[in-house]
Amino acid sequence: MTEIKFCGMTRLADALVAAENGADALGFIFYPGSPRYLCPEKARELIRQLPPEVIRVGVFVNESVGTVKEIQDFCALDLLQLHGDESPDYCRQFPSSGLIRAVSPRSEEDLTLLEAYPCRAILLDRREEALYGGTGRLSNWDLGVRIRKRFPLILAGGLNPGNIGEAIKTVSPHAVDINSGVESAPGIKDPDKIRSAIAEVRRISAITGSEDVPGKEPETFRIFSRMRQHDIF
Repeated sequence: MTEIKFCGMTRLADALVAAENGADALGFIFYPGSPRYLCPEKARELIRQLPPEVIRVGVFVNESVGTVKEIQDFCALDLLQLHGDESPDYCRQFPSSGLIRAVSPRSEEDLTLLEAYPCRAILLDRREEALYGGTGRLSNWDLGVRIRKRFPLILAGGLNPGNIGEAIKTVSPHAVDINSGVESAPGIKDPDKIRSAIAEVRRISAITGSEDVPGKEPETFRIFSRMRQHDIF
């Protein structure tokens, strides 16, 4: 079954709608340059009121290692998503089992660089110049198919209730990440769109089934799960 993450959450009501309807993970953006930025204090207050089964993902862009670790501890984040220009050496400062690396490859050659990143999963997004995600533009699904053969894949980039079914059928990602496609304004989610997106993912997943994750035990690996105790900072 394709896992579901909603990103750019800023309001408790939106987060609860997503959680109550079966979202596997929710993303909170700690990048001040994003219109969906949430300060750590507000994020922690929101996160404390979520159902315990929902995975909390912190999204960071070119932040210092120390600050990322401080916010992770302060907000009780389960997973980290690096969405900027972070190098493989930077990524090695964190347990790979708790790390998602967002990428925007432009060509087949770029895919060879992914091997250097120690991470739990690759998130494929569409980047527009200085914008780090949330553009509403589709990512390159052809490259997504190729990434999917080699890594656990989260597909992002312009997904909405109208196209997410086709995205799953085409790319067969292990998970999808939805942001602007269920919004009425940046950071303001539409509850009906959230429900529609989840229903469509479940419907298509039931039809298409799921494939094994490269390098993981079949039927046991989930991208959106908590780190083992010895992996926590």
